[in-house]
Amino acid sequence: MATETAPKSAAKRLGTDPKPMTAPPSTAYKIVDVPELQRDVIKRYAVPGTFVGASEKESPWVPFGTNAAIRHLAFDVRHNIFSNILWIKSKGVVGTHKHRGTVVMICLEGSTRYLEYDWVATPGAFIYETPGLTHTLVTDDPNGVKLFGWLQGPIEWYDEHGKFVETSDVWWFMNHYETYCREHGIPINKQLYL
Repeated sequence: MATETAPKSAAKRLGTDPKPMTAPPSTAYKIVDVPELQRDVIKRYAVPGTFVGASEKESPWVPFGTNAAIRHLAFDVRHNIFSNILWIKSKGVVGTHKHRGTVVMICLEGSTRYLEYDWVATPGAFIYETPGLTHTLVTDDPNGVKLFGWLQGPIEWYDEHGKFVETSDVWWFMNHYETYCREHGIPINKQLYL
């Protein structure tokens, strides 16, 4: 005699047996006016999203040491969040660092790894770093690596002897971007500021 599991029988008794969603409920190519109870408050205080295109006119590659560059994508001073693409141009190392916040990265091109772990990230790989751990980011790929990153909190940098060198946070990365733009006559893109 077959018996149903308790949750399924309870759902059937209540008439709430869920139907699987196979696709989004609307395929209309139009803006839909969705009901919103807090429409006025949202209109007054919500911060719009942003868009930064692929052109270097919208965000140039800014040197980051001798073998790397950063393409800045977003700065959020309210949450100490910054987003960028890190490009290590050939085989090399970024250096030992400790994150004081969460980091999410996706490998776009090439490959990378941390000396502290046994995995290698290749295009499409997802990297999630938790606060407080120390990493040494390297690429053994002769063509280097490009990593998309969404970073929160400061990064502490250390030399090869474990001596503290510098802290970089959203303010550091904003200054990195703005200084380069001013020195090269590049207009500062306000779309980068959330």
